[in-house]
Amino acid sequence: MTERKPPGVSFESWVDRQVRQATENGEFEDLPGFGKPLPEDAGGYDELWWIKGKMHREGLAVLPPALALRKEAEDALAEALRAPSEAAVRRIVARINERITPAMLRPPPGPPLGLKPYDADAVVEEWRRGRR
Repeated sequence: MTERKPPGVSFESWVDRQVRQATENGEFEDLPGFGKPLPEDAGGYDELWWIKGKMHREGLAVLPPALALRKEAEDALAEALRAPSEAAVRRIVARINERITPAMLRPPPGPPLGLKPYDADAVVEEWRRGRR
């Protein structure tokens, strides 16, 4: 709606006309959630309700840096164990170890990191066992 309110027309009648025209053009049909009840709100008012809902719909999460790195390390290990070659395994392990080592030396805020760099040889050995 980029049209400006014409001078001399009351704001209410201008808005009413816009809504009526949009309704006649079917612009309010097939909206997400149309005809469905509003979700229950058991927690009371939350100033960040829209942001939290958007993050949930987009599949996003905000974790403290230590927990995010733990998750990244778990994902990297799983990726390494599915890798097609030993060189790929070593490359994945080296990449995650480059993130873990500085975090050990200068711990991020939040819960303890609880990680140490992966031993590439041990991961390669586990990768080989999984390929048999």
